[in-house]
Amino acid sequence: MSERRRTAAVLVPVFRDDGGKLRLVLIVRTDRGLHGGQLALPGGKRDPDDASLLATALREAEEEIGLAPHQVEVLAELATVRSGPTQFEVHPFLARVPPDVEWRPSPEEVVEVLTPAVDELWDAAIRRELLFTSAHWPEGLLVDGIPVGDRVLWGMTLRLLDDVVPRLLAGEWEDALR
Repeated sequence: MSERRRTAAVLVPVFRDDGGKLRLVLIVRTDRGLHGGQLALPGGKRDPDDASLLATALREAEEEIGLAPHQVEVLAELATVRSGPTQFEVHPFLARVPPDVEWRPSPEEVVEVLTPAVDELWDAAIRRELLFTSAHWPEGLLVDGIPVGDRVLWGMTLRLLDDVVPRLLAGEWEDALR
């Protein structure tokens, strides 16, 4: 019997702030679920009613942080990443969003919306073994990660950003991000 493929989709929302700095939108998940307490990108599991994986990413972003599909300009479909223990194939979409979006986190799914500067996510000096704690790992879990405020960015989200952040900093989508 073949293993059923589990798919999910995420948006990688970026915008330029008033000072021209490129920023990325991350969410802090609530403690519920397997990924509770983790930093993530807006997104989730594909529903049978979703017309496409992009539709999944857009629906989830609207449900999780109030980002309406008309506020999103998709710039690229990025390489698929496999999540660790859950074995999802995660399909990311790079998207430009307006700098003045009023985030409306869903209290059931999202604790906080963070908008770190992209260049701060690529400082090799800050990447190291860090202790991640959550309701699932109250004693903590040592992970390869980077600090984002008082949170730890690690796992599949960090692996995905390891591919896209250098490309953003190299100006791959510069014309679309002006």
